[in-house]
Amino acid sequence: MAYYFVPKRCPSTSKIMYVQRQTALRAADQSETERGVRLWVYKCGFCGTWHLTHTPPHSDYGEADSFRSAGGHKPHSRKRGYKPRRR
Repeated sequence: MAYYFVPKRCPSTSKIMYVQRQTALRAADQSETERGVRLWVYKCGFCGTWHLTHTPPHSDYGEADSFRSAGGHKPHSRKRGYKPRRR
């Protein structure tokens, strides 16, 4: 008989719960190695454990790549008289 590990899931987000940040970081590294998917780690405000997400952290949290953390949009010009195009 095979034994399958079923991880605990957060009741709020249904994401896998990691008690330690280091365990979540290892899972994120493993995901990038095996599947080529980059994941970030954050602490859940509901359950207090660590989760993985596809969304990169905001620049407020020290993300060096502000272009990528801004959702992939180019920064707007701050020149005088600049008018953004309407979409």
